[in-house]
Amino acid sequence: MNWAMLTAIGQLATVFVGVPSIIYFAIQLREQNRERRQAAVNALTQQWGDLTRALHEDAEFTALFLRGVQSFHGLDAISKLRFSAFQNRFFKNFEGMYYSRREGILNPELWEEIQRTMSDFLAYNGVREWWETRKHWHADVFVRVVEAIIARDQKPTAYSTYDLQQVIRPEDD
Repeated sequence: MNWAMLTAIGQLATVFVGVPSIIYFAIQLREQNRERRQAAVNALTQQWGDLTRALHEDAEFTALFLRGVQSFHGLDAISKLRFSAFQNRFFKNFEGMYYSRREGILNPELWEEIQRTMSDFLAYNGVREWWETRKHWHADVFVRVVEAIIARDQKPTAYSTYDLQQVIRPEDD
């Protein structure tokens, strides 16, 4: 056997060992990316649940929220602060989801679901009034996303089956 033949056998052995190793590595990398995306979606879902807990565990805050979506400017100072703190967390959550979509963590279907949810909230005057007072707290790129949703000027329907006139106001207690 000469050196050329040994070199050829060595190269062939490298191909038989190296190519499967590269394929295995690619499969492992893809699986890790899938797991990472799923973990991120699970974290966002957990954050969303934690955020909306205030709406189903605190009837007083729920009433304040329903008044606030109708008119942020109509709220008293303390109610404005509470509504604003909630909305800020809400929209920071949306903003985090936007960046997750931009980074490819959220798939397009999930982002479309989030946009529909944002559209429902942003259809209400009170949420739009609040947004005008706090949009400067958000990144310009996310502000443009929200402004584009507002520009659609959708009719508020998320709470259209609720009789919002029956929401108890603090002075009615």
